[in-house]
Amino acid sequence: VLFDKSMNEIRYPASTTKVMTTLIILENIADLNRNITFTDIILPDLAPGNSTINAQVGETLTVEQCLYAIMLASANEVCTQMAVEVAGSVENFTAMMNAKAAELGCSNTHFINANGLPDPNHYTTAYDLLILREAVKNEAFCKIAGAAKYTIPPTNKTSTPRNMENHNELLVDGEYHYDGAIAGKTGHTEAARNTLVTAASREN
Repeated sequence: VLFDKSMNEIRYPASTTKVMTTLIILENIADLNRNITFTDIILPDLAPGNSTINAQVGETLTVEQCLYAIMLASANEVCTQMAVEVAGSVENFTAMMNAKAAELGCSNTHFINANGLPDPNHYTTAYDLLILREAVKNEAFCKIAGAAKYTIPPTNKTSTPRNMENHNELLVDGEYHYDGAIAGKTGHTEAARNTLVTAASREN
């Protein structure tokens, strides 16, 4: 640690949660071309004001498309569906997230959902977002989380393409572009305010 300000203060992580969600998915599903069909488990996440890609019940996407939706569009309903796909339930999936957090040395982190929506029992710290340090060891994670944009073509339920852009301005061309930035995640909820974790590489 080169500098810290309240690095062990417990906070809401918002969508930085999705770094762990994506890492657990990648560690448990090898075939990114596998098809995922959305079920009514997603309906609560489609409430107005939620971050979604407006997935439809019965719609089919690949795991890879789902991962881009999670990391670029911060799609809450996709996190929930993928949690069920991997572990059978959100509760089982968050148990995997918490076990992984403990394994990585996160001492002030607890997950209760896969998408980062506010809950008193869903929290982390600036220090514990070292979760990203583990995630960037995964090549597929870096490719997805570091992409500037991605398009999901029309599906069986959605007739138009979904164009998604990375909202992390350190990763894309522009005023705040950071040389060597490879992956990261932004987040925002009213409870959490703005959240951000980013990894960069210099000279290996």
